[in-house]
Parts: sequence; structure tokens; C-alpha cells
Amino acid sequence: MALLEVQHLKKYFATQKAVDDISLTIEKGSIFGLLGPNGAGKTTLIRMITGIFYPDEGTIRLDGKPFDPVNDVRDIGYMPEERGLYKKMKIGEQTLYLAQLKGLSKSEATRKIKEWFIKFEMESWWNKKVEDLSKGMQQKLQFVTTVLHEPKLIILDEPFSGLDPVNSNLIKDEIFNLSQKGATIIFSTHRMEQVEEICDHIVLVNKGKKILDGTVKAVKQDHKENLYSVGIDPMISLPEQQRPFDVVHSEAHRMIVRIHEGNKPNDVLQYLLQNGAAVNAFNEILPSLNDIFIKLVEGTPVTRQFQNINA
Repeated sequence: MALLEVQHLKKYFATQKAVDDISLTIEKGSIFGLLGPNGAGKTTLIRMITGIFYPDEGTIRLDGKPFDPVNDVRDIGYMPEERGLYKKMKIGEQTLYLAQLKGLSKSEATRKIKEWFIKFEMESWWNKKVEDLSKGMQQKLQFVTTVLHEPKLIILDEPFSGLDPVNSNLIKDEIFNLSQKGATIIFSTHRMEQVEEICDHIVLVNKGKKILDGTVKAVKQDHKENLYSVGIDPMISLPEQQRPFDVVHSEAHRMIVRIHEGNKPNDVLQYLLQNGAAVNAFNEILPSLNDIFIKLVEGTPVTRQFQNINA
């Protein structure tokens, strides 16, 4: 079932179409990637979903009901890319205040804060001020304040910014845990490798319009280019007559081939074996989300670095 449904959403600023007729559906418990270059309309879309902006046209439904910005905001946790914390305020006091704004009682908020502070090794931070924390420490604190009230919908905009690898893994593990417990997560970032690792489904927005929508697996399949990595040991010279592929890259013991239209992988293997090749690896090369992103946003072919692709 869908937790969030956006239908024909539009938002204009003067003559600029920041969001231009975008529709999307996000299933309960999914981790959903919202992607796009700077200025694509992602932040405006998020601000309408969170009730910060009102749409000029279109509808938003949360958990099957028309979105109510006044009451439904308690079911949403939003972690913006820019810091939203009070620098001079003590951390424990601030976290308690923000939790109560989201509807938790003081005792419930205190209990949950202590649990999260222990989990994230933040117990000693209670009487510190935000301005005393590093960028990465602030990011951990902002994540906690976002998810503390157990919202149905969690929106994370560049959640790994400023984090070292250890704390990045800590946040990533918690994203998976929250999803498994039933939370629905919108994850916005420019780092495509994180999207491939974390997200179930993605939408790509450019110039206010949705230009891609699908599961990560389906999107990569839809944009594949009939490329295969073939391991041959030893590498031999192959006749060009009736060859069912073009060689696009070759090195010791390996070549990258593009299968001709109308041919299949079995045709390649049959050709190689008939011509005495000792094939020890044969793998399809799917494009990365980064390749697809560049291709769709810039409208130019991607220059692949095949030496970085393992057979």
C-alpha cells in the first residue's frame, strides 16, 4: 500500500516552474530515492510534501487521506541538507524541546533521547552546545531529532554529509532498521553509489519535471547497452568473420564486447568456444545510476572507464 501519493503537483515562482506536473507514489516501508541536479525542483517538492510550501496545483495524500499540513506534520520527520539546530542551545535541552514539538510527552521524550544517545554514543553531549560539535557530530544529532518521534514518513536530504565512514555506516544501518520497522524513507542525495546501495525505488527530476521513475533494478535493466565482460585465458586472436559482437575494450585476459542487435549472449559464447577461446568469465555490464543520471540530465553519452570494471 502507498504511504504517500503525489498527483500532478505544480509550484511556480514568478515565471519559474520549480515543480511542473510531478506525480509519484511511495510504498509503505520503502526507501525511495529522490534524485536530480541542483535546481531540479527536489527541495521545492520536499517542502510541499512537508507542508512548508503549498502547491499551486495538484494533490498530496498521506496514508490514504488528503494531506493536512497542520496535523500530519507530526507523522513526518524532515532532515534538511542545511543545519536546522540552535547553535547556542544545550543539546539535551534542544532535543527534548524538538521532541515535545512533535507531540511526545516530556517523560517519553526523555526516555527516547537517552536510548538514542546511548546507541549513537552521545551520552556526554547533553550539556554541550551545538556550536561545540563538529559537522559530523551535528549531522548525527540532526538525524536523531528527525527520527526520535517515530514518524511514518522520514525525509533525509544528504544525510551522510560530513560523516566519516564509521558514522556513515551507523546512519545507514539505522535507515535500514527504520525501514524494516515500517517507516517510509525518502532519501535525497547527489551520491549515486549510496542510492544504489540503499534505495528500492528512485525518481529522477530535472528542470521541474519527472524524467525517470522505477525500481533500481528495473532502471538499470532498461538502460543497459548489451555490454559484457569476457575473461579469456590466454587471450587469443579471434576472426572477424561472423563475429556477433564488437570489441569496445581489450586488455590482458579480458575484453569488453557489445553484442550486435539480434544476437544473444549464447551466440557470443558459441562463437568464442568454436574459435578455441578458453572462457573463464562472462558477465553482463549494467550501467551505474551515475551513468544513467549523466546521460538523462546532460543528454550526452557516458564515457566509460572499462579498466575499472571487474570481470
